[in-house]
Order: sequence, then structure tokens, then C-alpha cells
Amino acid sequence: MITLNKLIDYGADVKNGLMRCMNKEDFYLKLVTKSLDDNRLTKLEQQIRIKDYYSAFETAHTLKGMYSNLSLTPLSVPISEMTELLRNETDTDYTALLEEAKTQFQKLCNL
Repeated sequence: MITLNKLIDYGADVKNGLMRCMNKEDFYLKLVTKSLDDNRLTKLEQQIRIKDYYSAFETAHTLKGMYSNLSLTPLSVPISEMTELLRNETDTDYTALLEEAKTQFQKLCNL
């Protein structure tokens, strides 16, 4: 079960996340838990693999918004970096950023 303390240990900016959720702890934790059901990270990986950078940008931008609004810093950092590269349809190796995002997502799932 995800708790505020576990999120703090994970590296989330819980104070900011709570503020965005009107300081309602239950609401914030519900949104964080709901984000675990999102499959867009897998979709992003597939879009990058086939070099559909326009669609990948749209997906990454959505993930960036979700993770940033929840102040899930360990996830939002690699996603934000990818978003900026994809904004310009940069043809580069995204492997390290994708692996970091997947690792951080798995850590969040394991809380």
C-alpha cells in the first residue's frame, strides 16, 4: 500500500503533490495509485521503437503532465527529458531514458 512516507522515501515531492490536491491526503494517494494502472509508458516505448516521434511526443507530454502534477519526481525527470527531445522529433537513442522511466515506474509500483 502506498503511503506518504513511502512516496517521500521514493523521492516524490509529497508536499507539492498534496498542495495540488487541496491537501487531501486520500485524494492524492488515490491519484498516485490510479497512475499505476496507466499503460502509456509501454505505448511510448513502442512509439519510439517505430520512430513515430510525433505520437511519442504526445504520449510523453501526457505522462509528463500526469507525473509532474503528482510530483513524482523520479518519474517526471526522465519523461520530461524525453518530451523535450521528442518535441523536436530528435532521432536519438532513447534507451537510457526509457529504462530509467521504467525502473522508476516499477519502484513506484512496488511501494
